[in-house]
Amino acid sequence: MNSTQLFNFNGTTCVRLSAGGYEALVAYEIGSNVIRLRDNRNGIEFFRFRDDTSADTIKQSAEVWGLPTLYLPNRFADGILKTSDAVYHLPVNEKAPYNNHIHGFLHKRVHELVEHSSDSNCAWVKTRYVYDENDEFFRYLPVKFIAEYTFTLSENGLEQNIKFTNVSADKVLPMSLASHTTINSPFVDGAKEGDIRLTVPVGKKCELNDRCLPTEKLKSPTMYDLEYKTGNKCPVLQVVDNDMYFGEYADLEHEKFHGIIAEDIASGKKLCYEVSEEYKFWIIWNDRGFNHYFCPEPMTAMINAPNLSLPADVTGYREVRPGECFESHQRFFTKI
Repeated sequence: MNSTQLFNFNGTTCVRLSAGGYEALVAYEIGSNVIRLRDNRNGIEFFRFRDDTSADTIKQSAEVWGLPTLYLPNRFADGILKTSDAVYHLPVNEKAPYNNHIHGFLHKRVHELVEHSSDSNCAWVKTRYVYDENDEFFRYLPVKFIAEYTFTLSENGLEQNIKFTNVSADKVLPMSLASHTTINSPFVDGAKEGDIRLTVPVGKKCELNDRCLPTEKLKSPTMYDLEYKTGNKCPVLQVVDNDMYFGEYADLEHEKFHGIIAEDIASGKKLCYEVSEEYKFWIIWNDRGFNHYFCPEPMTAMINAPNLSLPADVTGYREVRPGECFESHQRFFTKI
């Protein structure tokens, strides 16, 4: 029986969705974060999740729990963001030696619950955030927009659709979007972390400097990088620190697949993460490798993209004109 219900998770109200053997918790008060996704039939815990984690703990480090959506994601050098019609000065919230603005604000805001319901096919929840002069960040980025989220749970897994609408009168909305997706390690109940293998369809590598900013050098993959492509990379128990690549296509059961695949090689159970074509890059990071999660992060644009000299069709940076929209889509599911 598919269903949705309001549920208090350790201090924050969530919508619990149940459908198709999956269960999800959408914490709309914490940036519409999916703080839990579980395949109950196959014993797979997708995201970093602990039953006893307080809502305050998640709020304090919202980037490293569940499925946080980042706007504006990753780093902007010295807090500067150049658009075609303005130069914005964002707060520098990443200290020396980095001196960048990092990760924006949207994943930390209390979003509005629009609706939640279910039918015989699926369960869904819709949320939104209206960004205007009432947000404290507006003094840095005075461009009004509405972000709308739809989460749909079914036997096909969890689908997430995000829509940004620029509702300003006369300013373009800089668009770079990412998910700081935290995959649980191990993600199969009772499995060993050393049995995880990650497939990422990497293309050229984006070289980063010691401030974690692109040097604009695009490098051919080395043997280290190709471990992602061949599915031989263990994404934990070693340090993986901001490996950034152009995304290509993987193969999933002889079908072209735009996403990443994590497999528990002992059981053969696979966690699949599909993203829409708007997501052109992947960054892999694992918080030093021994904290029981890893992050394959899809991004629509490079780090510091609007400030780079590379063309927009390379960096992925785009702008949304007043009255226009930007949409992206992701899906999580299992293969046994």
